[in-house]
Amino acid sequence: MVHHSRSGSTRLLHDDALAGAAEAGGAEVEIRSLGAFDAGPDDVDWAEAILLLTPANFGYMSGALKDFFERIYHACLASTAGLPYALVVKGDTDTDGAVRSVERIVAGLKWRLLQPPLVVVGPLDAQHRERAYDLGATLAASLEAGII
Repeated sequence: MVHHSRSGSTRLLHDDALAGAAEAGGAEVEIRSLGAFDAGPDDVDWAEAILLLTPANFGYMSGALKDFFERIYHACLASTAGLPYALVVKGDTDTDGAVRSVERIVAGLKWRLLQPPLVVVGPLDAQHRERAYDLGATLAASLEAGII
């Protein structure tokens, strides 16, 4: 998991996804969760799948996630083609630009989207948090079962 949160809402979604992954993955799935400023090319090369979590800031992904992509892009371009990924975007209003900006970069990396992004607009509620939990669980269970 590579994540960034300034206000805390994206962090709550991260925590829920992490809890779902930990429960569903069991001992067979090792989970590495890093802030976007802390994750690097070695972490991406290590991963069998990646969950990206970002707030939508000014119609774009967070600067921290953009920094992550700038640092890993060329280093991982050849080695991570086909890497399964999922995306969570949390915004107060418009999230479309943030989703598109991530999709453009991962298309260049040739990563493979596992399921449509989880997009949350406005205040968090229990359903959003449950969906984040389910996303983490699905990702980990798929890894544990060897599906991805």
